[in-house]
Amino acid sequence: MDINGVAHVMLTVSDFEKCYPFYERLLTFLGMKPVIQNGQTLYCVGGRTAVGIVRCADHHRGEPFVQNRIGLHHLCLRAREHADVDEAYRFLLSIGARIVHPPEDGAWAPGYYSVLFEDPDGLRLEINHVPGKGLLA
Repeated sequence: MDINGVAHVMLTVSDFEKCYPFYERLLTFLGMKPVIQNGQTLYCVGGRTAVGIVRCADHHRGEPFVQNRIGLHHLCLRAREHADVDEAYRFLLSIGARIVHPPEDGAWAPGYYSVLFEDPDGLRLEINHVPGKGLLA
């Protein structure tokens, strides 16, 4: 069996009120379309995948994201063009995202170029570009 990519990623957020507008702006900027929007969930589809956020359980509210705890380390979305990473960086600055690393070359694959940033909960996100098929060949 060969899988056909990632169908969706669901992220549980601590501060839903801050994260909802952040992800709504980010995901629509990236060309994704909201298909579920309510007081518990934002779910956007595009680029052959979907990304959603859900409100955490009440007893976890206020807990920070810990990158090296079991679970998600970070989420990376792939851009189509090198210049898209720079455009995303400018957009991220305009919405006040915390930039961990501005656009830079990386050693993960030949031509790897990315920006690393955080959502309002501190969850790490990345937008990258790798020319051709990169390591997915």
